[in-house]
Amino acid sequence: MYFILFICFVIFLRLAELVVAKKNEKWALDNGAVEYGKSHYPYMILLHTLFILSIIVEYLLRGGNFNNILMFIFILLISFKLWTIASLGKYWNTKILRVPNADFIKKGPYKIFKHPNYFIVICEIIVIPMVFDLYYTAIIFTLLNALMLYVRIREEERAWGFR
Repeated sequence: MYFILFICFVIFLRLAELVVAKKNEKWALDNGAVEYGKSHYPYMILLHTLFILSIIVEYLLRGGNFNNILMFIFILLISFKLWTIASLGKYWNTKILRVPNADFIKKGPYKIFKHPNYFIVICEIIVIPMVFDLYYTAIIFTLLNALMLYVRIREEERAWGFR
């Protein structure tokens, strides 16, 4: 029962993020944004979709024990992600959209980290499956996500003129 509630909650959060991103994308495009990283974006969507499916399949095949401490860490990660999204406001997106003449945001967690959202995603990819001891998903998708973020961060930094 815990697993069903948990995975539904994770899916709900991901869908809510996509709704916010779509709304922000419309605003950005209406304000002349240029999109970077179009070629890797479908692979990123595929990675995150397969991540959710892998969690479900691994749980169905192996089962897993609910871990209260990791659930608490997951809730902290959600709080940190909300702070990150709120700090970027209408500029937050799952796509790399550069609005002309927009300054690089340096408030909230962006005062501390250059890429706090990616730090959160790295932690989520590890913590979410580990809430139910799903080691295979945690290991495999941590590696796949590292490859994706290597491409993604390079592209984002190119968009901002850091490279």
